[in-house]
Amino acid sequence: MKIAVVGLGNAGLPLAAVIAEKGFKVVGVDVDARRCSQINKGINPIPQEPELNELIKKHGGKNLIATSQYKDAANSNFYIVIVPLFIDDNHQPDFKFVKSAFRNIGKILKKGDCVVLETTVPPKTTETLIKKWLEEESGLVLGDFYLAHSPERIMTGYSISRLKEFPKIVGGVDTKSGKKAFEVYKKFVSNLSLVSSARVAEFIKVIEGCYRFANIALANELFKIAEELEIDFFEAREYANHEYCDIHMPSTGVGGHCIPVYPWFLINEMKGKNKIENSLLLRTAHLINEEMIEFWAERIVEGCMKIDKPINEVKICVQGITFRKGAKSLYNSRNLALAKHLMEKKLNVFVYDELLSKEEIVELGLKFIKPDVADLVFDCFALEMKK
Repeated sequence: MKIAVVGLGNAGLPLAAVIAEKGFKVVGVDVDARRCSQINKGINPIPQEPELNELIKKHGGKNLIATSQYKDAANSNFYIVIVPLFIDDNHQPDFKFVKSAFRNIGKILKKGDCVVLETTVPPKTTETLIKKWLEEESGLVLGDFYLAHSPERIMTGYSISRLKEFPKIVGGVDTKSGKKAFEVYKKFVSNLSLVSSARVAEFIKVIEGCYRFANIALANELFKIAEELEIDFFEAREYANHEYCDIHMPSTGVGGHCIPVYPWFLINEMKGKNKIENSLLLRTAHLINEEMIEFWAERIVEGCMKIDKPINEVKICVQGITFRKGAKSLYNSRNLALAKHLMEKKLNVFVYDELLSKEEIVELGLKFIKPDVADLVFDCFALEMKK
């Protein structure tokens, strides 16, 4: 079995390394030629990912060969695709990278090959768009090749442990495809389940994100209610949470490539079917989470007014502008959005993040400060003012 992993980003590279560790010869395809060169030299381009350094040093250029050319993967007979899917300003999925990957695979696809999509997508994508692109480019039809979906379930900063321990699912566009993909994945994934279809597999991953998104909105709403009732939300949360209750942490909203994106897949589907009433909770959750920027901006302004300085001279530090602790990415960062919102109010705003250097922060058009010299510090959950 010769395996190709298309997309060597934060999800694809750990997966490719874990497969190589299991003794497979893996070809990794990525559009970034520089990243491919690093991997082949045994250099890990994602140093913040625990355990990955050791695996890339051990397998890079050996069991794991990285390339920017799809033709170098032509001898593979099992393809795993895990490339980015973003949404545009209208919350519609942009399939640019996904489409390019599958059309390129279609050009080298052979009879008997199996292709698996791991990128999280709207339900029905694998059986419609993906199948269409592969058939158009290859001249083959489903049955000549196998096609399945197995959504990635990793978390940046915990990818290797997640791949080794966390439950994973796979579902085929048809029964044969599901069984074929399951047989191969079982060789490098220990906790694996076969579900009835690719559509079900797609839906499982999407609704996991929706669950977290809606529960964060609930936490944000309860946090505001607790404030009005003069109740310590965090004390209440500590004792409310048990086996049958999991109140999430409140925050400035929800950032990253995943959780704030997935609800739109289902909202858009319901809108297209004129069943918008079926997604009212998800739509409301978006409104609540988006409003948290203004909520915290108002609290920060109130805090500034308590400090014995002209309000435009108060040094405000927004601490932590990556979308999540431990993940060096600003995609959909709500704290970054808050900092920019405060800057628009002409306040004296600085930022600090343990994952970013002063130079990186300045390159973003922001001002750097260490929290201990600021007058007011905001993190995801609270304000701290100097006495």
